[in-house]
Amino acid sequence: MGELGLEPVLQGPRPSGPMSCPLHTLPPVSRVLMRTKGQESAKLLGCGSQFSGLWYVVSMASDCKVFLGKKDHLLMSTSTVKAITGGNLSVHMEFPRADRCNQVDAEYLKVGSEGHFRVPALGYLDVRIVDTDYSSFAVVYIYKELEGALSTMVQLYSRTQEASPQAVKAFQDFYPTVGLPDDMMVTLPKSGRARAAVLSPASSRPTTLPAPMPWATLSSFPSPMGVSWPPPSTQ
Repeated sequence: MGELGLEPVLQGPRPSGPMSCPLHTLPPVSRVLMRTKGQESAKLLGCGSQFSGLWYVVSMASDCKVFLGKKDHLLMSTSTVKAITGGNLSVHMEFPRADRCNQVDAEYLKVGSEGHFRVPALGYLDVRIVDTDYSSFAVVYIYKELEGALSTMVQLYSRTQEASPQAVKAFQDFYPTVGLPDDMMVTLPKSGRARAAVLSPASSRPTTLPAPMPWATLSSFPSPMGVSWPPPSTQ
């Protein structure tokens, strides 16, 4: 969904085996789920074909320093999700800019329960669909590592560019539970270019960003869903 509204960039391989972590090192959503076991304040939901299709990233909250420095300049991005073998998801992300639309493709690898993924290529250690009705909205949690720094992101997905009151409430109710205050949240403005990219034939779409591209080169970059600040030249 780099960050699923800062534009993600493919990274090198990471260890794929299971890890055992003390409680204080667990991502915030894991601690929330442990504290609320048996309750519905943070629930994991099924995914697969019901979650497939086009989503707009309409709002984001994150404690990532790069995001906080650029959040007032981000634009609404899109993610096109496709269910593939093994419960994994193939995700195509488009990030509009004033002069073009950058694209990133990534595979979300299922981890145990439904709605729980990791994306080693993007540095996403923990990705969870914490709430969705499949037909109109989803709240997506991401815990990521960028050059040794850990950060949390929560994104609001919508099937349309206008999120419903129910969707907004679900998003606003959830992100404070993982330690994100209101001043770390942004509602992303619409981008006609993103919509044009979605509606245009595949042959006319901009070229996908090359990979790998180190995060270190992104002094001003877009995030995993809904981003638009100047990335490095792809020439």
